[in-house]
Amino acid sequence: MPLDASLVEALAAVLGPRGLLTDPGDLAPYNVEERGLYQGAATVVARPDSTAACAEVVRLCAQAGVTLVPQGGNTGLCGGAVASAGQVILSTGRMNKVRWIDPDGYRMAVDAGCVLADLQRVAADVGCLFPLSLGAEGSCQIGGNLATNAGGVAVLRYGNTRDLCLGLEVVLPDGRIWDGMRALDKDNTGYALRQLFIGSEGTLGLITGAVLKLFPAPAATATALCAIDDLPRVSRLLGLCRSLTGDDVTAFELIPRFGMEIAVAHLDGVRDPLESPHPWYALVELSTSRPGADLAAVMEGLLERAFEEEVISDAAIAGSLDQRAGLWRLREGLPEAQKHVGGSIKHDVSVPVSKVPLFIERASAAVSAALPGIRPCPFGHVGDGNIHFNLTQPEGMDKAAYLDRWEEMNRLVHDIVADLGGSISAEHGVGRLKVGELHHYKSPLELELMARVKKAFDPQGVMNPGVVVD
Repeated sequence: MPLDASLVEALAAVLGPRGLLTDPGDLAPYNVEERGLYQGAATVVARPDSTAACAEVVRLCAQAGVTLVPQGGNTGLCGGAVASAGQVILSTGRMNKVRWIDPDGYRMAVDAGCVLADLQRVAADVGCLFPLSLGAEGSCQIGGNLATNAGGVAVLRYGNTRDLCLGLEVVLPDGRIWDGMRALDKDNTGYALRQLFIGSEGTLGLITGAVLKLFPAPAATATALCAIDDLPRVSRLLGLCRSLTGDDVTAFELIPRFGMEIAVAHLDGVRDPLESPHPWYALVELSTSRPGADLAAVMEGLLERAFEEEVISDAAIAGSLDQRAGLWRLREGLPEAQKHVGGSIKHDVSVPVSKVPLFIERASAAVSAALPGIRPCPFGHVGDGNIHFNLTQPEGMDKAAYLDRWEEMNRLVHDIVADLGGSISAEHGVGRLKVGELHHYKSPLELELMARVKKAFDPQGVMNPGVVVD
């Protein structure tokens, strides 16, 4: 149903010519969804450049009974920013200023539309580190990272986005502005409201600003790719890394042999740094802010111990920044490499860290029994229990026929996740894609409480309907 012309006119008056998009060519990027599982149909995109303008857009839409879909960098993987005809996309891309930075207090306040990589650079320019790091960091926005509680490669050391946020500014579904931009580590003055908005995927309000934690910039890093002969040894290596380095482990990423093969075959500049193939690999990175620390020696000592205890069978240490970048290109390019070898059914799951090997073994056996020839590609943040359990189609199978078995594979994998006390969504969120799965695995009481929260904050259902709670 087309939007009422009077609403479009009112939005144009608030936003100006640069702030309202209605031309189909301009709308196209906002209606594209990363995985191609959904197609947006929005005919209006609002692009406010201030919190006050955001609030007025929300107020006008609520008054007109029109629902809103918040959108940041549009890099989400669960369909959480897809708008239907008759909905308004509220894009935060023009709100991209760093409001202030306090390097001595290790804090900065930013607009929600700031691109993650830009915030990393701003922090580095004053000798600090903003540690959130993920594959889409060149285009994703911090508001979206907060709305989905993004994870990434450094969660083991620094935590999820939730752990990096001290305060928020939020436009509520009725257009009022909640100013929670506090820079405090300790504030026990009632409910921690910001925690409700973080991870809510824009269903409770629109995040417009945030106060973020910074850390001392690393003075040294050491990176190695370790070859491992079986999954139980992966857990043993993680334990050695943490105990022998003073917990200087920043990242611990799992790569299967299949992942290595497709990365070498399809990614420019990627090669296997080891002489012979191995079933599993762990990409280990250490970092420290201690001046003069010899992390290269620490890494060498760690690997010597791992060899002695037969935990690893080979290893390659990055001897330069280019070699380090090459190892990370191997890991971060896996989703891209998978696109070259057929359809992929993806799972973003977490289990207790000690149960990661058991999960991978059980889930791989289950999907292989159901569909012989399927090619599991479990990889990712094994250091915090988050595995991207992606399943590549059997060679020669029709892609559409394979993807039609998505729900079947979901049930096999997610049942094992639930049995091991895990989560069906570790860092990508729920969006539209996993609403049904949420209802299958959450208890009735949890679903009731979530619905009550949604009703309390958004009784008219203005914000991102159909996402997380339906």
